[in-house]
Amino acid sequence: MLRGLDQLPRLLTGRGISWERFGPRLAESAICIDRSQGALCYLLARAIGARTIVEFGTSFGISTIWLAMAVRANGGGRVIGTELVSSKAARARENLRAAGLDDLVEIREGDATESLRDLDESMDFFLNDGFPPAMLAVARLVCPRMRKGAILVSDNVGAFWADHDDDLAWLRGPESGFETSLIALNEGTEISVKS
Repeated sequence: MLRGLDQLPRLLTGRGISWERFGPRLAESAICIDRSQGALCYLLARAIGARTIVEFGTSFGISTIWLAMAVRANGGGRVIGTELVSSKAARARENLRAAGLDDLVEIREGDATESLRDLDESMDFFLNDGFPPAMLAVARLVCPRMRKGAILVSDNVGAFWADHDDDLAWLRGPESGFETSLIALNEGTEISVKS
């Protein structure tokens, strides 16, 4: 069971979480999309022929495996994952090796607003599933590099909706360049298409 779940009742009141207190408890926890979200990401990435995918919040690499399977099925490419916690990045690399997908994935350790600054190619797909207080900054960094028709999946926006006001307001606003909708997966997942 995820440590710190005793904080979840606060989510229902509409107040944000104290991520400074709660975040460190998650440093050794496997935090990932669920099976239905993984299948959806795989199918969406396949549908648009995604060959370059960015993931904010790799954790133990479960979502990365779904994304790398799609890239492999699309004929190759790469998944660029990001993970702040070194021990999680190491675990993700082990899981990707065991799945036979490590040749398709580059995991960048550290602050994603730094590690993703040098993206030089057009992105096809972006899974924004990292630390909620950083999701807007990472989206603003990655989204301008996404091609027309690229897909952005934002996780946890329903479960932690009070902590996603800013990033959802930006994403749903005209300046983001996305058409977007909340779907009922894992308490709320935002699916967006670059227009």
